[in-house]
Amino acid sequence: MANPTIAIVGMGVIGRSMGLALKKAGGNFEIVGHDRELGLANQAKKLNAIDRTSWNLINATEGADLIIMAIPVSAMYDTLKAMAPYLKEGCLILDTCGVKAAVLEWADELLPEHVSFVGGDPIVRVPAEDAHKTGLDMASAGLLQNAIFCLCPSKRAKPEAVQLAANLVSALGAQPYFLDAFEHDGLVAGVEHLPAVLSAALLLTASRAPAWREMRKVAGESFARASQLPADTAPALRGASLSNAQNLTRWIDEIISRLQELKAAIAAGDEKQLDEMYEAALTSRDKWLHDRAQGFAGEDMPPRTEVPSYWKSLFGLESPLFKRRLPGRGDKEDKDKDTKAR
Repeated sequence: MANPTIAIVGMGVIGRSMGLALKKAGGNFEIVGHDRELGLANQAKKLNAIDRTSWNLINATEGADLIIMAIPVSAMYDTLKAMAPYLKEGCLILDTCGVKAAVLEWADELLPEHVSFVGGDPIVRVPAEDAHKTGLDMASAGLLQNAIFCLCPSKRAKPEAVQLAANLVSALGAQPYFLDAFEHDGLVAGVEHLPAVLSAALLLTASRAPAWREMRKVAGESFARASQLPADTAPALRGASLSNAQNLTRWIDEIISRLQELKAAIAAGDEKQLDEMYEAALTSRDKWLHDRAQGFAGEDMPPRTEVPSYWKSLFGLESPLFKRRLPGRGDKEDKDKDTKAR
């Protein structure tokens, strides 16, 4: 294929960062950017995250070989429905929503059989030097470097399309991590969605207090870190909460239980209990940070996919990369079979 086309729908932080990373990787392809807000797409073009813009969704996607959906989950159903009749045969769609089970269900319902869908969720790790940045300023070619990129393929996705998704993730500098969509949603509810709920609760509690006018003057970095919400709009946060409501409410119940334990220990002046709880929290965080820095070495992570330096064969099956079956499609039985085969 001479000039494959990649369409990125959504020119926010993730869409821009993926475009910048793809441009940095280099290759014989064209990136088309689309966003409902034309200004965002034009900004992405000026940043060289995309080659050209297309205000019309159908025009942007109908000829694309690969489509990256970097939009909120609340917009996913309607967008897939609008695109579905016009998609190119053999097209691969990869999304970046933080919820996977609902999105895969919509994809199976709406997309034609000749299109492969792989659900994705990049777990962003903001570099220390960019920690001060907020909003769209966070976008960079290195935003996904060494990040875990969850992949939840549709059961209808062709093996070569799944391999292509893994190649794309590796080209972005991230680590492909295959898991079941329902497992994904249960896990991220506790470590991605719950923190947003807690941040919102903290902000609402503090800002509605009678003493807020004075409190805000003495609020330091602890408050700033604990109250930091994702760079999303309120509708996007609402969509993420409701689309994973069952898992999220379960985690909210768990955090309420921990808060009640801490409250009881503080009220009773129980130094031993507080020492144990705080020490356990500090130890858990230190171990997590250490393991994350090591790339969770030795744990159940697929090996990195070697990516061609020249992307001429990006969508061609002649590359040996497309002939190797990836371990783990989210099904434990398949994963065990793969392990025995190797």
